[in-house]
Amino acid sequence: MTDEIRRGLPAPPPLGAAALPAGTYAGQVVLVTGGGTGLGKAIAAEFARLGADLLIAGRRAGQLEAAREELAAVPGAGRVAAAVCDIRDPERVADVFDAAGAALGLPDVLVNNAAANFPSPAEDLSPNAWRAVVDTTLTGTWFMTREFGRRHLAAGTPGAIVSVGASYAWTGGPGFAHSAAAKAGVKNLVETLAVEWGPYGIRVNGLVPGLFPHADMTQDIREGLERAAPASGDSRQPALRVGAPRELGWAATFLASPYARFVTGHTLVVDGANWQRRALVQPEVVPVREQLGRGPFQP
Repeated sequence: MTDEIRRGLPAPPPLGAAALPAGTYAGQVVLVTGGGTGLGKAIAAEFARLGADLLIAGRRAGQLEAAREELAAVPGAGRVAAAVCDIRDPERVADVFDAAGAALGLPDVLVNNAAANFPSPAEDLSPNAWRAVVDTTLTGTWFMTREFGRRHLAAGTPGAIVSVGASYAWTGGPGFAHSAAAKAGVKNLVETLAVEWGPYGIRVNGLVPGLFPHADMTQDIREGLERAAPASGDSRQPALRVGAPRELGWAATFLASPYARFVTGHTLVVDGANWQRRALVQPEVVPVREQLGRGPFQP
């Protein structure tokens, strides 16, 4: 019907609104990996707004310092510190927790946001390309999670972990075999560790973002959006809109909050139902190589 009204999902509350009571995280320390840019910074901002002391970790000192200043200016924020860290290195991971302890205290909440990704036909992935993504997205997440868990187990204190995943952990991700495999591992870690560590008061949940455009998107994602936008705008989303980064931050603050103390082992998808969309008649299959503009495979 051409005359039916399509409104999509309503817009979220404005930037600066909070999903939880003011001061929910007052006196708590939150560590966010990849917190210097993009969605990691947006997540960190919502914890800051609720009074958290923040430690943001990443690989680029300049970006981290700029983000630290920005987050410290968020109304309601506690103390904000930054630490350079390559999460693929377990010794550097331990150093970050030491730095957090010295500056702020043992983190009460860990947000595993740091990841690596780029599109590629599976057959073109070199061993180094595979490792570059899997070592950061899965192994790095494990090193951070392990260090957090061990320190809380030793201290006898509760904690909360939120690991950022991807919907292709369930569906597979053509063009992203390396990332899809790694994110499936992250999802499994959420489910495994929630059971292992639940008796000790440590909750583990996952958070899957949909399309949340932001200034720090990688070039390949930006180019894909630009190719699609002229023809479709947001009509490719069941919500008829994309997400606002603060919406992901609100979900993260809920999952780690006292109001979700019986929620663990769960992965929350925040994407306006886009990953569940199916057509009555599936579109024509276009091989990944063609979608990426690659020529025939050359071994």
